Amino acid sequence: MSNQNVAYLRVSSVDQSLARQQEAMKGIELNKVFEEKASAKDTQRPVLQDCLSYCREGDTLHVHSIDRIARNLKNLQDLVDQLIEKGVTVDFHKESLSFSGSDDAMSRLMLQMMGAFSEFERSLIKERQREGIAAARKAGKVFGRKRSLSDEQVTEIRARVARGEQKSTLAAAYKVSRTTLYSALSAGTH
Repeated sequence: MSNQNVAYLRVSSVDQSLARQQEAMKGIELNKVFEEKASAKDTQRPVLQDCLSYCREGDTLHVHSIDRIARNLKNLQDLVDQLIEKGVTVDFHKESLSFSGSDDAMSRLMLQMMGAFSEFERSLIKERQREGIAAARKAGKVFGRKRSLSDEQVTEIRARVARGEQKSTLAAAYKVSRTTLYSALSAGTH
């Protein structure tokens, strides 16, 4: 038996901070901490897989909240079951839930309900995001990178190419790559 305290901390992107989760784990004497900056769209995350491999019978895996380890109910149940089968206790701090294999029916129900709520919340966030993008587009908001060449510049470049100027020279003059220039000329506008 190992009897180590292991933590798994995750945020979705590299510009997000793990500080809130690290702060929540301060009162626990941790033997090993796994920190990951990756989406939870599936369980094939390198650091999560390392964490699962590292955990041994008798260990306790500390996770700040259910949504840090899994985004949907199926993945959550699979991960918790996998850890319990190894003899690992899983503690979700925010939800105050602990699973060790000797859990009663009420504990399993709580895990499933919390996992379902987490999945539902994620669905609502994505729906609001889609609605917001649609509303912004309707209001005239343009997404993506700003065009490198205006329609007027493309017209000028076409005229200069027709007079025999080199495309590579024009690309340098307009401070764009040759690929951008060729794309603009072939598309009509860029």
